Amino acid sequence: MSITAAMVKELRDASGAGMMDAKKALTETNGDMEAAIDWLRTKGLAKAAKKSGRTAAEGLIGVAVKGGVGVAVEVNSETDFVARNSDFQAVVRAIAEVATGVSDIESLKGAKLGEKTVEETVTEKIVTIGENLHLRRMVAVEGDSVASYVHNAVADNLGKIGVLVALKGADNGIGKQIAMHVAAAAPQSLSEADLDAAVLEREREVQTQKALEENATASKPKPEAVIHNNIIPGRMKKFLEEVTLLNQKFVINPDITVGQAAKDAGVEVLGFARLAVGDGIEKETEDFAAEVAKTAGR
Repeated sequence: MSITAAMVKELRDASGAGMMDAKKALTETNGDMEAAIDWLRTKGLAKAAKKSGRTAAEGLIGVAVKGGVGVAVEVNSETDFVARNSDFQAVVRAIAEVATGVSDIESLKGAKLGEKTVEETVTEKIVTIGENLHLRRMVAVEGDSVASYVHNAVADNLGKIGVLVALKGADNGIGKQIAMHVAAAAPQSLSEADLDAAVLEREREVQTQKALEENATASKPKPEAVIHNNIIPGRMKKFLEEVTLLNQKFVINPDITVGQAAKDAGVEVLGFARLAVGDGIEKETEDFAAEVAKTAGR
């Protein structure tokens, strides 16, 4: 029997399953709608799909380093309670290990984790754990050596913030210190050359406007040449010291920059990555009374 787009849509609407799962279910059941729904239920796919609309903003960052490659992955859950679940932790750790052998998030989803793909494994865990789960992000760095650090760790290589630092040269312990610095200071880029040009231009416009307005109300205004040649460049230098890793004051020794600390240790920082759970996700909120009413079935 030919499976039409309309049939797939009808099954998706009835079950909440994904398009490819709905099409496969109809194919397996020769277009029988009720049988297809039962097929999805037996596979756990309908149940998983119904949970997929719920916001998953908690979870864990998992990190793994193999040779000169370091990766960090973010797997989200709906509650922090699940992040403390040993089964969930084992899955995140396994996904991070698999990620050391792929290049991007899509490749990771299709990579094998045992007999299933990573994406299939996550879907399966939605059913068994009972919450919406989402493999959200993956980042990777490469270097002669890679150091990692996990902040608010719940287990080895698992926590709320994961950091990777890639170095040129042998790491003598400085890599871990710089990774801890990155976790605390959250730099936007490695250096000025890596900073988003739009961010840089926006800050320059803000500082220019601010300096001109301050000068306009000053009791003794400065010549515009002083503002453009001295004040604004000085403020931009300070901005770069705040947002670029190599120019930031090293948290372990604020008398020097991170770049100088690396140089003193005989290495060069090639790159870094920092992932924090839930960054950029708008969490759903509900007042306590509404939550109680929902639980009571009102």
